[in-house]
Amino acid sequence: MPLDLVESLPADWRARLEPLLDPISTAALSAFVEQEYAQQTVYPPREDLFSAFRHCAFDDARVLILGQDPYHGPGQAHGLSFSVREGVRLPPSLRNIYKELAADLDVPPATTGELVPWADQGVLLLNAVLTVRAGEAGSHAGKGWEDFTDAAIRALNDKPRRVVFVLWGAYARKKAKLITGPQHTVIESAHPSPLSAKEFFGTRPFSAVNKALADAGEPEIDWSL
Repeated sequence: MPLDLVESLPADWRARLEPLLDPISTAALSAFVEQEYAQQTVYPPREDLFSAFRHCAFDDARVLILGQDPYHGPGQAHGLSFSVREGVRLPPSLRNIYKELAADLDVPPATTGELVPWADQGVLLLNAVLTVRAGEAGSHAGKGWEDFTDAAIRALNDKPRRVVFVLWGAYARKKAKLITGPQHTVIESAHPSPLSAKEFFGTRPFSAVNKALADAGEPEIDWSL
């Protein structure tokens, strides 16, 4: 049976995204992704493709942390932006995220890179592009994923309750134009990559997220792992 990306989404997200997606473009993306999985080594594993949506139900989503595309090394990507499975060496960007978290909220740097506990509290850890060829960063950019994940951002923008959008780096910050609801908060800064970490450090995004949530009467995120 051919891969249908919309049908593969959890039902709650499918109901919100399907009206925002062009069926012809989405069918072309589905065919491309299916072919890539069949012919290439692609990350994350196919069963983890929509982990971000499975771990964070639409109604529970209170924070979005937007990445660019998945890690492209073996055993790293598992469907949540910036996250790696238990036991996998921490990537540099994630190490820098933990450094800033420690400086911001005095949360000791975790030894695990698995961010599932954040997702389970309503943090949607979404990449703009959801697949990548092994060893080829950005290889699935421009194939249609951007429209797919933009639909998720637009669906969150339509929520009447506050969502805090965390946009790190120039690529993510371009998505700010999709966020128009005055009830929402957008937090922008440099990317935690080693290339821009000097500008990332000191931005205190985690306390800013919690303040924005508390100001809207929402529970804060427990960032400890």
